[in-house]
Amino acid sequence: METFRAFRNMVRDSLGYITHGSKVYHLWMFLLTVVMLLGMYAYSIQLDLGLSATGMTDRVSWGLYISNFTFLVGVAAAAVMLVMPTYVLHDIDFKQAVLIGEGLAVAALIMCLAFIIADLGGPAVAWHLIPGIGVFNFPNSMLAWDVIVLNGYLFINISIPLYILFRHYQGKEAKRKVYIPGAILSVLWAVGIHLVTAFLYQGLQARPFWNNALLGPRFLASAFAAGPALIIMVLAAIRKFSEFQIADKTIQKIALIVTVAAQINLIMLISELFKEFYAPTHHSESAYYLYFGLEGKNALMPWIWTAISLNVLATVLLTIHKLRNNFRMLYLSCFMLFIGIWIEKGFGLIVPGFIPGPYGKIAEYTPTWVEIWVTLGIWALGAFLFTMLVKTAIGIELGKLRYKKKEVLESEKA
Repeated sequence: METFRAFRNMVRDSLGYITHGSKVYHLWMFLLTVVMLLGMYAYSIQLDLGLSATGMTDRVSWGLYISNFTFLVGVAAAAVMLVMPTYVLHDIDFKQAVLIGEGLAVAALIMCLAFIIADLGGPAVAWHLIPGIGVFNFPNSMLAWDVIVLNGYLFINISIPLYILFRHYQGKEAKRKVYIPGAILSVLWAVGIHLVTAFLYQGLQARPFWNNALLGPRFLASAFAAGPALIIMVLAAIRKFSEFQIADKTIQKIALIVTVAAQINLIMLISELFKEFYAPTHHSESAYYLYFGLEGKNALMPWIWTAISLNVLATVLLTIHKLRNNFRMLYLSCFMLFIGIWIEKGFGLIVPGFIPGPYGKIAEYTPTWVEIWVTLGIWALGAFLFTMLVKTAIGIELGKLRYKKKEVLESEKA
């Protein structure tokens, strides 16, 4: 009974805490709310007209929604780069950032699920993805595996920080024997969610662009570059706009992770380019379309070369020790890397897999304004949830939110 009372008060206090803040905080939340409302309006049009309101066709049936889904799976998996050194290896330098990373994973996974719902056309058909109710086709379907690992990882990343924050809210230390098994499981699960997503594409035999043995490892490399890069930018904002102190050493260690992952990602990119263009076959046409255009069609070529340029420049800047330790240059490099990988793992991966089609026809894809605003709305939703989670976590960690047992009992008696 006492535990329930404490949890109820934590929820109540948290709701009160997130509604107060500086002018910058309220302006940020207002802007996110406006974007979410515009996204909802665009989504209402999609619900009315169906997927015909999007730029997707029977030729290119995955577009902006699945591109963002694929990228955000990597962002969610990146939380493991903070969980493992903090909970498993006992590196105290990561301790201040680990809850931020897990909050980011929760927001990213919720966005992943939202993009799946958007890509289905509407929530009414989502029942097919519910085990025991829909046509789940487990274990034969890789999509069924993807549903399991994504929701399982979401549960893990909610339960561990919730337990730790609840204990801290009560003025107690979290028990390692309670959360360490879950932390170890989350490390393995994080690798699993990205590998399963990669296997989902690799298993589509009619799409040779995705039949690449490096797809899974490269998913992980790009995830462990883009995810921590985003975490660094978030930590920079937290240091500027809150009282929560993040040590320079913490950011520098995360930056080292980003650097190594970005270097590995580039090495794998070079390997893929060699495989596609050194001895090309008719299966290389998708890659030719992406990088150089095909039959006068080159809508994606500016995107991919922009992505490669950003990735290469950011990796070079991060590799130079002096520049990486310059925080302004570090933040700029992380921003470029994040955008570059977002393009590469979005348009640069999903759309070319459909072009040209099985019969050689080239049908290019361009997202409509409906898709763009639905996408922005979902990103705003993730940022809104993440802001609330981080503000609550910081309030508890700074001691501003604490359970006052005597005051609660007296108020209930009154």
